[in-house]
Amino acid sequence: MELTAAGWTLALLAGVLVGLSKGGLPVVAMLSVPVLAQVMSPVTAAGLLLPVYVVSDMFGIWVWRRAFDRRVLAIVAPATAVGVALGWATASMVSDRVVGGLIGLIGTAFALNAILRPRLGSARTARLAPGLFWGTIAGFTSFVSHAGGPPWQVYALPLRMEKAVFAGTTTILFAWVNAVKLIPYYALGQLALDNLKIAALLMLPAAVAVFAGAWLVRIIPHDAFFKLVIWALLLISLRLIWQAI
Repeated sequence: MELTAAGWTLALLAGVLVGLSKGGLPVVAMLSVPVLAQVMSPVTAAGLLLPVYVVSDMFGIWVWRRAFDRRVLAIVAPATAVGVALGWATASMVSDRVVGGLIGLIGTAFALNAILRPRLGSARTARLAPGLFWGTIAGFTSFVSHAGGPPWQVYALPLRMEKAVFAGTTTILFAWVNAVKLIPYYALGQLALDNLKIAALLMLPAAVAVFAGAWLVRIIPHDAFFKLVIWALLLISLRLIWQAI
């Protein structure tokens, strides 16, 4: 695959977005595929970026290795693997637009509720049944279109984790999800050699962006950080609805 100068600019931007998200900035990575899809098909863009996600995950795990919630991961991580398997099994039958639209509706409703009723309710404990449900949905939507963020946040935000723990838990969870996705993506032919060559060139800027994202998480005040999460969730969810329409 040959990219023009404009194509390389968008590819580098997509790589940086992936890295920033692995540094802990919420749902930024969901912009990476749409950005790269300006110069190639969304399916090709998703396959090209998966190795960039995996390498960025390694740096993100190191950055947040001491800040994560073990119980939440123990509940949600196995469920995401089930979701990835469902995505693989239904890859030829399910439209990523339809899935994205449904997730967009869920994310929009949740974000609007959080914005309009910000002080209602206390922190919840990490419960098994909701974690298994939303973890499965997150794994499925992550496989279909790298859009696992909204369902994960519907489960995770009410837990009101400290911001570093939230960032670390999110990064580690999706590092696991992306690793699980490698086998089915390869089996479906989405990890072509030409794609890997481009992905390799995007790994360095993505890795640098991981540390930039972690620095931003640490300096952003706690309340402002979670407002950013909620508004980012709303905007991404609205974009998913728009794409479905």
